[in-house]
Amino acid sequence: MWRTARAAVARRRVQTLLIGLVVLCCTATAVLALGLLDAATTPFDRAFEHQRGAHVVASFDAAKANPAALARTAARPGVQAAAGPFGQVVADFPRTTDIPEAEGPLTIAGRAGPGGPVDRVSVLYGRWARAPGEIVLNLPAADGPRRPQALGARLTAPGLPPLTVVGLASSMSRSADAWVTPAQMAALRPRAVQMLYRFEEAATGPELRAAMAALSDGLPAGALASAATHLALRQAFADLAAAYLPLLTVFGVLALLVAVLIVAGVVSGAVVSGLRHIGVLKALGFTPGQVVAVYLTMVSVPAAIGAALGAAAGAALAGPVLRAAFQGVDAGVAEIGFGGWVPGVCLAGMPLLVAAAALVPALRARRLSAAAAISAGSAPRPGRGLRVQRALGGARLPRPVSLGLGLPFARPGRTAMTMAAIVVGLTSVTLTTGLGVTMAAFAAADRPPAGQVGVRVGEAAFGENAPRLDDRRIEALLRSLPGVRQVTAKVFRQVRLAGQARRGDINFQRGDTSPLAAQVVQGRWFDGPGQIVAPPAFLSQRGLAVGDRITLLLNGRRAEARIVGRLMSGDARFAWASWDTLTALDPRASADTYEVRLAAGVDPRRYADAVRAADPGLHPSFSLETGTTAATVVGVAGVFTALLIAVAALGVFNTVLLTTRERRRELGVLKSIGMTPRQVTVMTVTSVAAQGAAGALIAIPAGMLAHRLIVDNVGIVEFPDAMKDVFQPSHLVALALAGVVIAVLGALAPACSAARLTVAAVLHAE
Repeated sequence: MWRTARAAVARRRVQTLLIGLVVLCCTATAVLALGLLDAATTPFDRAFEHQRGAHVVASFDAAKANPAALARTAARPGVQAAAGPFGQVVADFPRTTDIPEAEGPLTIAGRAGPGGPVDRVSVLYGRWARAPGEIVLNLPAADGPRRPQALGARLTAPGLPPLTVVGLASSMSRSADAWVTPAQMAALRPRAVQMLYRFEEAATGPELRAAMAALSDGLPAGALASAATHLALRQAFADLAAAYLPLLTVFGVLALLVAVLIVAGVVSGAVVSGLRHIGVLKALGFTPGQVVAVYLTMVSVPAAIGAALGAAAGAALAGPVLRAAFQGVDAGVAEIGFGGWVPGVCLAGMPLLVAAAALVPALRARRLSAAAAISAGSAPRPGRGLRVQRALGGARLPRPVSLGLGLPFARPGRTAMTMAAIVVGLTSVTLTTGLGVTMAAFAAADRPPAGQVGVRVGEAAFGENAPRLDDRRIEALLRSLPGVRQVTAKVFRQVRLAGQARRGDINFQRGDTSPLAAQVVQGRWFDGPGQIVAPPAFLSQRGLAVGDRITLLLNGRRAEARIVGRLMSGDARFAWASWDTLTALDPRASADTYEVRLAAGVDPRRYADAVRAADPGLHPSFSLETGTTAATVVGVAGVFTALLIAVAALGVFNTVLLTTRERRRELGVLKSIGMTPRQVTVMTVTSVAAQGAAGALIAIPAGMLAHRLIVDNVGIVEFPDAMKDVFQPSHLVALALAGVVIAVLGALAPACSAARLTVAAVLHAE
């Protein structure tokens, strides 16, 4: 049985290669999709549980909540474990050359050590604070400095004694930005008290809200100032990766469909074309079960090889994909990657899927008797499609065309599988076309306008020349130079949002309206004090929406603000606000960057030279075009589409090859009565071109639906309707023709081979 199956694998080289290639592509796609899904959750959960992360980081008003009463909340029903109370202050640190990431408001907690029942902080470098004047920084961001050389740096802030960095640590709970000793915290006179909780039921937001409501019962009204949950941290961890999941999932499903369809078609064709071979095997003593095993082995061997190569390829491609998907993600001590089960499941599952697809046609071979198989030949049974052939014969069509249009009805099962393969390939083309148009529009909207120059203020602390002019005079200078159309002054400041554990980088602007105003998809751009515009990721990770009011904290000052607009896209760390809002927080604030937009035809290089000549402390630079994300998405979709088109065309090739082989006698008869080789080619190509045209009626709507499904579920981007409704009549016509092209490409080679058959060779073989 094994020798027979091995011989069949070697003899059917085209089918063996086809199965191996299809399974390789499908396995690689499945590894990427499952790996990204696993990486988006497992590393965070594993590291979170290892550190006994806090389900809720609660901040209480020290004037209203007694520390002893807070300590007793650890014994409340539903509380699994608790840590605290810890004193907590918020200090605003100016920019430092040693640790730039420590700039801005930092939440500092007083803890005696990194351990405890909740939030076991991992010390990455140095040690924990042991004496007053020492501080440990929480800097676990993927793009942050886990640098031993930062140890020993001195941080100063208004109202605080100088603090020396003695350690760099990571807390998956993000319970604080830094820690000092309890004695040092007592000297800082904290106005807030921190408690860390783990609950028995903490899987959903309603469970956490119910737990906190029960825990706050008995405490003074207003004692709970803020509560940050681990659910928001998990969402922030996986947001960017989740944006790629719809794309990979759709292509993964399409690839699996292609695998099932083509493998079933290959084995069905092998059974039909090998009826005489099956009869000989049974005459030699093969049992029905052994015949099934031969055909299952025939497809399982190349499937196993293809799965092994596909798993290796998927694992190799996963590295770059994960780096792109988790770029800038606050990973803490979590190691980004996926478990070994992902390639293992794909390696074992794909051959089983192939065997399941091959089982039905293999069982057909099992039911044939030896005498019936040997005497039946391989031609379709009489009567198949005769009514259609007669109707087409009476039509005013060239005879090769009418014969070709009738051929698919002789093998309806095989025709259905061929059409399905064409549908999958054309669905991929439609999807990629829509994504290409959408992402091109997105890249154009996200690209800085032509003639934009950024001017940065030099900083003496970093060895640069400081400008001679102050903030307002710099803006006036930039406006006075020839060719200027608009100038926007801006500065990024890290502020604390009341009730939120994570800081926010707010881009405060004044002057002319930024080009980003055109990217507002909900609400409007800010036009006065106390207004904020933010991207989807910023809002979703903080549980905010357009219309919500928030409180900004900076330098001990507070400013009330309302979210008035939602941008199309943007980093989860950043939001935009008016300069008047910053004035309420820091009256002496000045801009450090100026965005200059030039009139049409003005040379940016000449303008930059004029800026340098006017003040050497100003550093102009040309805006670079963005659109890397758009190019990445379209590139990934293009690669998958090319693979699926190739596989679909190979499926058509296999079908036509089987059809021409089993109709050798019919072709010989047609040639003997005068059909030319060109007419044979036309007849054969027409038989699949019609299937391509019919498949387009299903594939184009399916591709449009898949496109809408993807663009509606990219969490970090909210596409406007104009970027979603991208299919024009010209696109639909071109896509319909693409279905015919896919079918013709697959059929052309076997059609030409059939045209070269001679009558003598065919009849002699019969």
